[in-house]
Amino acid sequence: MTPLNLALPLVDHRIYTIALRKMPEFLEVFDRLAMPILLQTLGNPVGMYVSQVGPLNQFVHLWAYQSLADYEQRCNARDTHPDFAAYLSASGHLITAQETRLIRAVDLPSLRSFTR
Repeated sequence: MTPLNLALPLVDHRIYTIALRKMPEFLEVFDRLAMPILLQTLGNPVGMYVSQVGPLNQFVHLWAYQSLADYEQRCNARDTHPDFAAYLSASGHLITAQETRLIRAVDLPSLRSFTR
């Protein structure tokens, strides 16, 4: 069982729907152009996933933050990074929809013995 960590209680849960048969191209563009910027400005992701069942052609990525202020500061750094526009331009035709959620960790007594 994977332990839990409430040290970074706010998670940015993003779902990008990718154009049909364009996932390999999107992943290449994302890895080459976005990831260096995201690692520099947002830090390490919680995880990255592609959908296998249910709505398909979806790329999900999760980033953890200490607070809403931390989220806003790091997102601003990403959005104002001089190279971020190149990623946006290169990926625009590949993304058909985007969903962004901020979700908060829940402190359940039954899970307190676990750490992530």
